[in-house]
Amino acid sequence: MKDLKYIFAYTIPASAYFSFVSSGIWTYSTVFYAFLVIPILDILTGESKENLTEEDAYYKKTKWIFDLMLYLNIPIVFVLLFILYSNIQLINYQTLEIVGLVLSGGILLATNGINVAHELGHRTPYFERFFSKILYMPCFYMHFYIEHNFGHHLNVATPEDGASARFNQTLYSFWFSSVTRQYKSAWKIQIEMLNRKKLSFFSIKNDMLWYHLIQTIYLIVIYGIFSSKVMLIAVVIGVVAFLFLECINYIEHYGLRRFKTEFGRYERVQPYHSWNSNFNVGRITLYELTRHSDHHYKSSKKYQILNSHQECPTLPFGYPASILLSLVPPLWFRVMNPLVPKTMKSL
Repeated sequence: MKDLKYIFAYTIPASAYFSFVSSGIWTYSTVFYAFLVIPILDILTGESKENLTEEDAYYKKTKWIFDLMLYLNIPIVFVLLFILYSNIQLINYQTLEIVGLVLSGGILLATNGINVAHELGHRTPYFERFFSKILYMPCFYMHFYIEHNFGHHLNVATPEDGASARFNQTLYSFWFSSVTRQYKSAWKIQIEMLNRKKLSFFSIKNDMLWYHLIQTIYLIVIYGIFSSKVMLIAVVIGVVAFLFLECINYIEHYGLRRFKTEFGRYERVQPYHSWNSNFNVGRITLYELTRHSDHHYKSSKKYQILNSHQECPTLPFGYPASILLSLVPPLWFRVMNPLVPKTMKSL
């Protein structure tokens, strides 16, 4: 039964469905669930730093049920989006209700869309990487696949990485710098890949061009099935989703830096270059993304076998509560700045 604990991750889509078929304040149900109920459950259930034995890790790594629980998010997410867009087309919602639906849709796409896409994007099989890109599509963040895998994991915790927040950088400043720098980095990486293969910019192998085309077709389809109003709301929901992603990027690496060696290269990525969180409910809901140190230490490891490292810095709260805290920079700095290693603060 322990293997089925990740079914709990479907509670976000369940809350989103309730939001999408409701009215009034209940359109904010996913917001309340993600940022009120889950933090309370995190406090009640506490933390777990327990790691699997080698035998258990091998067993779980090869068990198909863990992959299936990821794949099921694809039909779930797109069915829910269809329900949401249909209701927006048919029902005359008030402005505050639209805001609730947009926020609930953004949370759905951030957790069961982008987060799952991130996990699948690190896999080797082509079909899993294809699933990853499909889930990035409604968030208009398909370029993240290139930048994250070939940029962020190489440059994490260095000034060269747009997705690593500087010490004393506010979340709102980070939103702008991270989004723009990662987009530019994705293009740079793509062009370098083409140049190495001596291919032209307009080659069929230019994935960045494909990503823009696919995302444009996605919007045209929404416009054709529904309306320009729904299409614009779909864009806003996608933006909300990737801003939630950037909130997570912010708290995952805030203030942490790698040192340069005597040879002028950055030290190897270590567990202490990412913030960890071991709060039980948040871990399960986000498919162990909160054990981020081990993910960066060995990015090929599947979510169900990620470990907790004693030497890594630990967030005082779970991810949802940490995101709320980051929205108020003075409080975030007051809580987090003393926890950043002194040797890293000046880098």
